[in-house]
Amino acid sequence: MSQASDYLENALLNHLMMGTEFSQLSNIWIALCSASISDSDTGSTITECSYTGYARKSTSGSDWDAADSGTVDNTAELAFAQCTAGSDTASYFALVDAASAGNMLCYGSITTPLAISAGVTPKFAAGDLDVSLA
Repeated sequence: MSQASDYLENALLNHLMMGTEFSQLSNIWIALCSASISDSDTGSTITECSYTGYARKSTSGSDWDAADSGTVDNTAELAFAQCTAGSDTASYFALVDAASAGNMLCYGSITTPLAISAGVTPKFAAGDLDVSLA
């Protein structure tokens, strides 16, 4: 499960209550994080994994199912770049609106942290990444 960031909460409330523009995003990137995340974090302040080869994973609308009971899940496997050197443990994830930096939309903990070392391709199996705004 996940939580909405302060940025997303404010943007949605301003959109709903004040008519402030909040544009649809064509892509959302998943960041793998090695340290806890808070509502006030941004795409620049989260502590992302730093193994050699790491990059945020780009997703589009077809990678997610329709919301049901306030939750969406990934529809297919979401694989990151393979680790070519170093190691890390991804215990958290964040959804952000840019390939680097940007605004954090929501975040959560990974139920079974991903141990990453050379030769490992971190991934979420279809249906394993649950996103809600609660």
